[in-house]
Amino acid sequence: MANVRTGVARVAETVLTERGAVRPVDILVGLGWIASPTTERRIQVDGAKIVEVAEALRHWAIERGLEERDGDYGDVTFTSDGDPNVERAYRTHWAPAGHVEPEKPRPRPKKLTVLAADHAWECALCGEDGDFFLEGKSGGVCLDCADLGHLEFLPSGDAALTGRARKASRLSAVVVMWNLRRNRYERQGILAEPAAIEQAARECLSDADVRARRRARDTTRRAVEDQRFQGEFAAAIREQFPGCPPERAEAIALHAAARGSGRAGRSATARKLDRDAVRLAVAASVRHVDTDFDDLLMAGIDREAARAKVFDQVESVLSAWRAGAAALDA
Repeated sequence: MANVRTGVARVAETVLTERGAVRPVDILVGLGWIASPTTERRIQVDGAKIVEVAEALRHWAIERGLEERDGDYGDVTFTSDGDPNVERAYRTHWAPAGHVEPEKPRPRPKKLTVLAADHAWECALCGEDGDFFLEGKSGGVCLDCADLGHLEFLPSGDAALTGRARKASRLSAVVVMWNLRRNRYERQGILAEPAAIEQAARECLSDADVRARRRARDTTRRAVEDQRFQGEFAAAIREQFPGCPPERAEAIALHAAARGSGRAGRSATARKLDRDAVRLAVAASVRHVDTDFDDLLMAGIDREAARAKVFDQVESVLSAWRAGAAALDA
């Protein structure tokens, strides 16, 4: 018991400092007896040992003048048989007088998702077909049988209209369709109440000029930011590879740092002008421009195999540029 009390006191002091209150599950995690504060299924000791830990915690807490509180876990039970002693041990918290537990963040409501039909189908309940269906335990269900028949489809394309319609609609659903080529669901639009869509359309018309001016300002701002970033990226290329011709550095920066390209130049590390990100962008350019890498791909050679074939050529050019000399023709 003495060893248990020592361990409990050590963990409890740390938890109290960090959280302002102590829960039995925090002690069990700190002692390494459970992997996470969930249920007893992960505990490596029996319920009697848990009660022993709770008793050691009680002695420690009373010595420090902490208040005993009942933890609110709702309908959650920690034991399979509902042992009242073990359940009570879990639910007893200790905190200083006046301590207020932070509010738990409310879970975000799950979005209702409806599938757009990409093939012939029949409702599992009424046998009718339709453009949309909701997946149920017995199969696809049409909107009428799913009590969504009063909603109207609003295609994707106008973010402001979609956002306002969803906000104004008491009930809405996201519409997705399976893309076989990309092997994933892709968003098609939303279902919302007709009145909400009409209201959103009126709101969008009323401030269309304001939003257009804002988009124009944002476009100008992004263009200025992109131009500045491309200049900085080109300078970083010339610093790391002084032998790289200036016009080539400009071309690499323009290509690699293009907004929305997903290339190395748009990564978070590249925006910090990280040396590895700059090197990757230059190596990619050399691979495509200064070797027959693209021809190998067109010939059906695997990407990794093609990279291996041109690796020495790419490194030769990079080494020459890094040394400050223009690379010789490969």
